[in-house]
Amino acid sequence: MAEQPILVTGATGTIGGVGRAVVQRLLARDLPVRAAVHRDDDRAAALRAIGAEVVVADLTRAPDIMRALAGCRRMYFGLGVASYYLEATATTAAVARAQGDLEVLVNMSQMTVSQMSLTSRTESEQQRLHWLSEQVLDWSGLPVVHVRPTIFQQSIALFAAESIARDGTIRVPFGQGRTSPVNTDDVADVIVAVLTNPRGHIGHVYELTGPRSQTMDELAAEFAAALGRPIRYVDAPYEQWYDEMRRRGLPDHVFEHLATMTRLHAANRYDRLTGDIEQITGHPATPVREYVAQHAGLFGGGRAPADQPAMY
Repeated sequence: MAEQPILVTGATGTIGGVGRAVVQRLLARDLPVRAAVHRDDDRAAALRAIGAEVVVADLTRAPDIMRALAGCRRMYFGLGVASYYLEATATTAAVARAQGDLEVLVNMSQMTVSQMSLTSRTESEQQRLHWLSEQVLDWSGLPVVHVRPTIFQQSIALFAAESIARDGTIRVPFGQGRTSPVNTDDVADVIVAVLTNPRGHIGHVYELTGPRSQTMDELAAEFAAALGRPIRYVDAPYEQWYDEMRRRGLPDHVFEHLATMTRLHAANRYDRLTGDIEQITGHPATPVREYVAQHAGLFGGGRAPADQPAMY
C-alpha cells in the first residue's frame, strides 16, 4: 500500500481501548498513522511518543475532519458513547465523500445493531445511534466495512472486579442470559487486517464474539479457573444494581446505555457466537479465562494494570 497515513479516530478514547490498540498495531508494522484526538493531553502525548502523528479534531466539525483526513485514503472511525455520535458519523461521511478518494472506512458499530430494525424500541439511545450511523454510511456510497463487537471482556471484568476482589462474587443482574464477551485486542486485530488489506472486505459486516457463549455461572467458573479461587455468580436485583451505578455519577447518556445493556443481557439478547475473528485474523478468539489470568491484579490477585479501559 502507498505510504499515506492511516487515520484512526477515537485514538485516546475508552471504547475498550480499541483505537489505541489499532494505532499501536499499525505502527508496529511501520505504517504511518494519524491519530485524531478530542483534546491534546497526556494520552495524546503518549501516542506521539510511540510515533503517531496527532491531530486534535472535533468530529462534528467538517473543517476539523477535512484537516485530519487530508492525504489519508484509509481510516478507522470510532468514538466513545456520546449523544453526538450520529452527527459525527454524518459529518465524517460528508467530508470523506467530498474528498472522493477513500479506499476503506472501517466503522466501529456494535452487535446489538444486528437485531435492530426501524421499529425497534428496546435498545439504548446509543445503540439506536449506531444503527442510524450504519444507515448513513451505507447511503453514502463510501467503501465501508462495519465491525460489530459484542460486549468487551474488559467491560465484563470491570463490572465484576470490585465484587470479585471483595467476596469472590460477580454481582450483576444478567439473569440466566448467555453472553460471549470479546477481547478488544481481537477486535483491533480484525480492524488492522481490514485496513492493511481491504480487498474482499468492502461492504461486509463482521460480528465479533468470544469463543463461547456462556451463562454467567459458566463465566464465573472461567474466572475461578483463571484466578485459582472460588468465584460465583450472584444475580443481583436490578433495582439495587441500578441505584449503585447511578451513584457513580456517570453522564445520563452513558448510564442509560449501560442500564439497557444489562436489561438486554437478562433478556438473552447477547447469546451470539460467530467465527469472524478467526476467519479474518487467522487466530481464534481469546477466551475469557486467558484475559482474566493475564489481568489477575484487577480482581485482588496481584498488581493491577495501570491503564484499563472504561466500561462500554
